[in-house]
Amino acid sequence: MAFNFRMILAATVAVVVPAAAAMAQTAPAPGAATPAAAGDAAAGERVFAQCRACHQMGPTARAGVGPPLNGLFGRKAGSFPNFNYSPAYRSLDKTWDEANFRVYIRNPREVTPGTRMVFSGLRDETQITNLIAYLKQFNAEGQRTQ
Repeated sequence: MAFNFRMILAATVAVVVPAAAAMAQTAPAPGAATPAAAGDAAAGERVFAQCRACHQMGPTARAGVGPPLNGLFGRKAGSFPNFNYSPAYRSLDKTWDEANFRVYIRNPREVTPGTRMVFSGLRDETQITNLIAYLKQFNAEGQRTQ
């Protein structure tokens, strides 16, 4: 009986291992952007309408209730020149990237206690992805790069 079990086990491994290796070669890397995950910038612009009361984008953007979001990704949090950030933001040691923005935008007040930002957050992953696609279009000077 042990012989038959070994034969079955060997046959199973012979089929499963190559299949798993093939799947690993074609599957995207974790966190890799796929066309579906890239987002829809036009839809993101509609999501940004919720942000527009406090934040501006584009070449004429200026600080208002909140700082402009031009060139957000890659910028140190709390570093827009001449904007009066809350102590919570001034003390942050964070550079904005897609991953930490995704966490932040879901619930800004929970992620950064003491922030003056009153936005309650976005919960819909598709809206967040689209908003990121929209924000990524703008460089630090407010020019669309995409």
